[in-house]
Amino acid sequence: MSQIRSVEVASLLDSRGRATVEATVVLDSGARARAGAPSGASTGTHEVRAFPEGGVAEAVRVARGELAPALLGLDAGDQRRVDGTLHTVDGTPNFGRIGGNTATAISVASAMAFGEESGRPLWSVLARPGVDGRSYPAIVGNCMNGGVHAIGGPEFQEFIAYATDPDPERSIAAALRVHGWIGETLHRRLPTIALGRGDEGGWVAPLTNVEALELLVEACAHVRDELKVEVTPGIDLAASEFFRDGQYRYRDRALASDAQVAFVSELVDRYGIRYLEDPLAEEAFDEFAAVTKAVGDRSLVVGDDIYTTDIRRVARGASLAASNAVLVKVNQVGTLTDTLATVDFCRGRGLATVTSHRSGEVPEGWLAHVALGTGARALKCGVVGGERVAKLNELVRLRRATQG
Repeated sequence: MSQIRSVEVASLLDSRGRATVEATVVLDSGARARAGAPSGASTGTHEVRAFPEGGVAEAVRVARGELAPALLGLDAGDQRRVDGTLHTVDGTPNFGRIGGNTATAISVASAMAFGEESGRPLWSVLARPGVDGRSYPAIVGNCMNGGVHAIGGPEFQEFIAYATDPDPERSIAAALRVHGWIGETLHRRLPTIALGRGDEGGWVAPLTNVEALELLVEACAHVRDELKVEVTPGIDLAASEFFRDGQYRYRDRALASDAQVAFVSELVDRYGIRYLEDPLAEEAFDEFAAVTKAVGDRSLVVGDDIYTTDIRRVARGASLAASNAVLVKVNQVGTLTDTLATVDFCRGRGLATVTSHRSGEVPEGWLAHVALGTGARALKCGVVGGERVAKLNELVRLRRATQG
């Protein structure tokens, strides 16, 4: 049995320079692993709480005083029991006492330590039935930012290069080239504007949604011709962020729900969008279903805020055919056990999963293992910045290791 000898939780800085937590788990065999937990800016109402009242300091205090003693002696190979102990010690429905980030860090570090002891990479520890590590996720690369990630940019939160080559190195190269081409073009077309980058590394410029989309379409077409890699436009609207008083409020207009459905469906057809995330607000299940019915045969319609990786909300969406894909973020539910339950539900219902980073990330590669082990359709992790590149580099390492 891979007994846990010690658990240490400490503070760590994320990519925004804000405090989060990391956990180090050591087994009796001497195997050890460390994992940090990311934090989101655009968060769904139904996510677990990232930190308890009192923030990271309180999370560390509770972890050292209550969590660590409760975990000692447990079998790190029994992920369900480890994660169940986290729930038991917390005692709330949303990790309000220990914080979802603490739960995430410990859950992942425990699985990694077990893998270290057993000589297996994390993806293999997590592997779902039928997943052999030879089918790699597409790359969802954030190339331009807007919304809460980039004040001053478009209302849509992300303008995405969706690269679907079977070889992840080719997909990564294509997404990077789209990002670079957009940057070069923005500097040339807006020579007097101080351009920047958002939380996830995408370019920020004073463009409208349509202007940004047109630039993205142009960039993807250029890179397809240049690299001969299938890369198409995608968007994450994060529509809950601008949905107020029953309307989707843009700078130049306000749309009722049915008009938003028509607007988004038209965008998919006009611009060839093949990845469409959160086109409607987080409670708009029926409207999500309308969009999926309209464009789901030609675009991946992905739910994030509407689901928050919660199996109960995903089940509700599945009953309505609200989307054909689900975004998966471990710290939205707090543990690998809860995450894998949602993934297994999706796999059983024919729903694609997209494993995703957060805007405030840590420079670690474990997310790539989650994507590979769960058979994710895509990995969403940005394309620039050390905390994003860490995931891409790890995916490349895994590909080389499994392909021989």
